[in-house]
Amino acid sequence: MGDQLQTLDQVRSTAIDLGMKFGPKLLVAVLILIAGYMVGRWAGRATERTLTRLHLDPPVASLLMRVVRLLVLGLFAIMALQNLGVELLPLIAGLGVVGAGIALATQGVLGNIVAGLTIIFTKPFRTGDYISIAKEEGEVLDISLSSTVLGHADLSRVVIPNRKIVGEILHNYGKVRQLAIEVGVAYDSDMKEAVRAIEEALRANPRVLQEPAPVIGISRFADSFVVIGANPWVGSPDFGPANGELHQAILEALRGRNIVMPKPQREVRMLAAA
Repeated sequence: MGDQLQTLDQVRSTAIDLGMKFGPKLLVAVLILIAGYMVGRWAGRATERTLTRLHLDPPVASLLMRVVRLLVLGLFAIMALQNLGVELLPLIAGLGVVGAGIALATQGVLGNIVAGLTIIFTKPFRTGDYISIAKEEGEVLDISLSSTVLGHADLSRVVIPNRKIVGEILHNYGKVRQLAIEVGVAYDSDMKEAVRAIEEALRANPRVLQEPAPVIGISRFADSFVVIGANPWVGSPDFGPANGELHQAILEALRGRNIVMPKPQREVRMLAAA
């Protein structure tokens, strides 16, 4: 019983000594971390306000804001460790070894992050643009460090890893797209009247942009009709709906002016055997 009491007294004495020795330093270290968190939030908000005035893209602004917060918090963490008397050089060396192992295990993730940084800073496309890449196309809904999200007209989404984008051939349509509509009219039709009817049909549709102006004119000569090409510009979200609406409007406009759109014809000759 006496030995147990003596052991408890030693433990209590050791705990008191450690508390007296490291307690104030630990308290100061915690206060330093709390201050670092608060200063990091303030620096992040200040960075966000500055970047907003510079009109940077949201992904870039968000990335820079996070980097500033992490740098400030890391600086205060180093100050806290120094206050506790931790030797930083062996710690940094150990973190380097661990970091190398993590890098080897997560090459794909790091590749996506590097590619994401490349996309964010080089800006080959922006949120809201319509792009075609890696056999996929759609409106850019989100750009993050690891992936880019495209939206399809059928309301589905495609998530593309950023490393699949960088280095590939990219077709960026921007925020507008050009429709390619072909109309066949009979050779004996009044071509000026036909072009005028198509132009009026395009102008009446609210989805068609006035600038840039639609391109309308004879594009080629077929066997039994003349092909008139109509290439209006529409916003990327209106590309699908406008295509059907304009085909119907053009058909009704030509019929209203009695402009003939000949049906496909094929002549078959039967030759008697000799």
